Amino acid sequence: MQIIAKILTIREYIQKSLSLCKKIAESKSLIVLLIPSATLYHFGILESNVHMAWMRAVCGRLKSDYRYSKDVVYNNFPWPSPTAGQKEKIEQSAQAILDARALYPDSSLADLYDPTLMPKELLQAHRQNDRAVMAAYGFSTKMTESECVAELFKRYAEMVE
Repeated sequence: MQIIAKILTIREYIQKSLSLCKKIAESKSLIVLLIPSATLYHFGILESNVHMAWMRAVCGRLKSDYRYSKDVVYNNFPWPSPTAGQKEKIEQSAQAILDARALYPDSSLADLYDPTLMPKELLQAHRQNDRAVMAAYGFSTKMTESECVAELFKRYAEMVE
């Protein structure tokens, strides 16, 4: 299984999909990130508000569009060290995101993630995933994005020492 991240616009969540893929496409408006052997756990972390905060802080930009780089964003991202139970909750919430998307088979990811039209089930699944990932980091759900990024940079500094 591979994770494919399609970065289309500036939104609260980057639309990623789990699928089997043989080709990588890249253009000025679309970036595809492949992660071989990805699991629901990886998908859940990358779909979380924690990863979105990291991405917004370190990602490059082309005009107002994010330019997600595996070398800058993904490879330097400080992953949590979850307990087995926390990892299971992340996997379950990641599956809930995919299940919520499946309720709308005729909608594209762009349609599903339109900030004004995002289905309630999908938004709830993302919020559940955000809570599960924050718990794996030991973060408070009351933490601001700035506080989250500051804590992630502390963990990054520990990683590179």
